[in-house]
Amino acid sequence: MITDVRRNAFLLALGLVFLSGMVQLAVALGTVTIVAVTGVHSILGLGPAVFLIAGALAVGPAGRLSDRFGRMPVIRTGYALGIVGPLVTAAGCHWVSGVLVFLGLGLCGAAQSIVLLSRAAAAEMFPPERRARGMSIVLFAVVSGAIWGPVVFGPMFSGRQFDAHDLTVPWLAAGLFTFAGIAISFGIRRDPRDLSAAYVARTDPKPLGEILRRPGVATAMVAAVSSFGVMAGVMNLAGYVAVGHHHPQGSVFTIISIHIVGMYGLVLFVGDAIERIGRRRSMVIGLGLIALSNAGMAWFGSIGGMSLAMFGLGLGWCLSYIAATTELVDLAGPSERGRLVGLSDLLSSFGGAGLALAGGVVYTGAGGSVPLAWLATGLAVLACAWVAGNKSAAPSPAVAD
Repeated sequence: MITDVRRNAFLLALGLVFLSGMVQLAVALGTVTIVAVTGVHSILGLGPAVFLIAGALAVGPAGRLSDRFGRMPVIRTGYALGIVGPLVTAAGCHWVSGVLVFLGLGLCGAAQSIVLLSRAAAAEMFPPERRARGMSIVLFAVVSGAIWGPVVFGPMFSGRQFDAHDLTVPWLAAGLFTFAGIAISFGIRRDPRDLSAAYVARTDPKPLGEILRRPGVATAMVAAVSSFGVMAGVMNLAGYVAVGHHHPQGSVFTIISIHIVGMYGLVLFVGDAIERIGRRRSMVIGLGLIALSNAGMAWFGSIGGMSLAMFGLGLGWCLSYIAATTELVDLAGPSERGRLVGLSDLLSSFGGAGLALAGGVVYTGAGGSVPLAWLATGLAVLACAWVAGNKSAAPSPAVAD
């Protein structure tokens, strides 16, 4: 069993390395592609919103299906969508079709949310007291994906201004990353759901409403939804904000890559730190760092300043989101986790989509990046205060299944 867990963790991690290549391009170019194809600047937030809403709509059913059929068939389906999505977006750029671009971005968003169920699959393979560490091992590999921006995409855009047709090739290249991911996934033979059954006694799964009423679930859910929603909303607008500060398009990939380093570069240390200082305290600290980093976006407009703020945003997300998701995994049994984590991801993606839409309106209609930064800061502060004030105790790890 130990050999299976180690091999699975390595392959899940390697798959996420390649997923991040596709996601980086979707995040950095989504808003630019929408404006280039449609010519309408006021809908720049709609691209990220479609990306996140599609992810939200996909991950709930995906979580339920993974409880029934296993984690890997569902995750492989996510990779397949990640191949089709960039191809459809490329077609939209080639034929200057907004409909195809939005459809492609939606498929990319669904792919990301489904494949990211890998993090919960990784956590559940490990003993309860090591689940934050197990999740961090898999997520750490994603920091390797930060190389795709400066090494592959940055030179591709260096010193060039792209119209809709010129964006076709980069989107085609994005599909190659997810093709590599799905190929890697077939090396996983024992499903993580089956491996996790060794840690609990089997009983009937409970209704979702009952699971949500367990002590500690609401606190973890608010932390997960808030940290992901605020981070994703700001991240998906960062590319357009950078261009709005008159930075070259190629520099966007530097900002996004540094953000990814913040999200995953220290994740091995974060996993251990969470188990030492406690999960609720980690959620509070992470949300506080998210708030501070968003405030920094109001002050810094240079590439260095934006990169620093985005690094802090990623690190705050890492701390709060891993703590919250690990808590949700612990508070559900093997045949309940897909539904619970799927609901968390659904609400998180809707939150990110809502902020991307609202942020796009605020950015274009209320004075640029400063009001956008304060909006995101306020949301993070509210979530931090709620989690800090909610001291409901969670039961000990490993709820029976």
